Amino acid sequence: MLNTIFPKIHKEGYKFLAISIIVTFLVLFFSQTLGLILILITIWVYYFFRDPERYSINDDDFLVSPADGLITHISEQAGPMELQLENTTYTKISIFMNVFNCHVNRTPLTGTVEEIYYKPGKFLNASLDKASEENERNYYKIKNNKLGEEIIIVQIAGLIARRIVCEVEQGQNLKQGDRIGMIRFGSRVDIYFKNKKLLVRKGQNVIAGESLIAFNDGR
Repeated sequence: MLNTIFPKIHKEGYKFLAISIIVTFLVLFFSQTLGLILILITIWVYYFFRDPERYSINDDDFLVSPADGLITHISEQAGPMELQLENTTYTKISIFMNVFNCHVNRTPLTGTVEEIYYKPGKFLNASLDKASEENERNYYKIKNNKLGEEIIIVQIAGLIARRIVCEVEQGQNLKQGDRIGMIRFGSRVDIYFKNKKLLVRKGQNVIAGESLIAFNDGR
């Protein structure tokens, strides 16, 4: 019960939370009104960096959502040229995370991290289509060795976000729903996959590590 109300926070949030608490206490000595506003901001900082436990289905036939947020785009398109996949067609789902969503990202399937590629860029609104080509972003290629299929996850920094955090390494084995990193302060995650039937639609809210977004057609 307490873990639901007061979830643990991601280590990236320790510094921000400490600064917010110290500033709030100092300001309270001079202005209660401003101090109360800062208390609310401190609470928001705590919940922004929350890192709750998530429970995945652990089934290779399904993909779970890599991020909390709103599905803003679903399309069929070429893979990322940064990974030399521009000649392969994928289903792409874009998930926009606002500043109230949990920003810890997770792997949609069990597999091995085959490639990680970081691309510096701009900080446009992450909900825009061109953000996937112009913004700062980090690519992950993850392969399920049992089924021989691979997916691509792209963390895209947003208008406010200024740091993408990667918490895995190339060659690392992951279980479905494991944490792979986070993006600070509003952002987007794209997932590319093939040969699966969609279980979600545009405008739907999803939960990282738990919401089922696609499954194998040949099941």
